[in-house]
Amino acid sequence: MSLPHAILTALLERPSAGLDLTRRFDRSIGYFWSASHQQIYRELGKLEAEGYIRAIPEDRPSRGQKKSYEVLPAGRAELERWTAAAQDPKPHRDALLLRLRAAAVVGTDGLEADLRRHLDLHRRQLAEYEQIQDRDFPPGKDSAQARLQHLVLRAGIELETFWTQWLTEALEELAELPDS
Repeated sequence: MSLPHAILTALLERPSAGLDLTRRFDRSIGYFWSASHQQIYRELGKLEAEGYIRAIPEDRPSRGQKKSYEVLPAGRAELERWTAAAQDPKPHRDALLLRLRAAAVVGTDGLEADLRRHLDLHRRQLAEYEQIQDRDFPPGKDSAQARLQHLVLRAGIELETFWTQWLTEALEELAELPDS
C-alpha cells in the first residue's frame, strides 16, 4: 500500500502533472520506493477516484494539455493516518546473499565477477547519493522538511557504504579460499 502514499507525499511536496511526477520519482523517491511510469499513472487514477487527489482546474483548458494534480484534504488525512500507523520491518531478501550461501555447497565459479559488478554498482550509487547531499543539503539548510529528507538520504548513503565495505570484504574472503 506504499505506492499511493509515496505519490501523496510527492504531490504534497509539489503539485505535479503525471510526467513531472514520474521524473521526480526517477530522481528522488524512486531511490527507495521504485515504481514504473505505468504504475504511477494507474495509481493517480485510483487516488483521484478515491477522492484523495484532483486534477487542478485550468483557467483555459486546451486539448493535449498536461493534467496537474493536487492533494485533497482526504488525501492528506490518509497520509497522516498511514504515517502514524505502526509497521513491522520487512525481512531482508537478497538473491546475492542466497547465491553466496549456495556457493558454499556448489562452488564459487563466476561469483567473483558478479561480486565485483555489484561493488561497482554500489560505489556508483554511493557517489550519486553523496553528490545529491552536497547539492541539496548544504550546511545551514535545516528546516524540518529538509532535515527529514536529508535523514532519508543519509540512510541511503549508510546502506551503500555498508554494501561497498561488505562486498570488498567478501571479495577478499573469496580470494583467500582454496580453488577460488
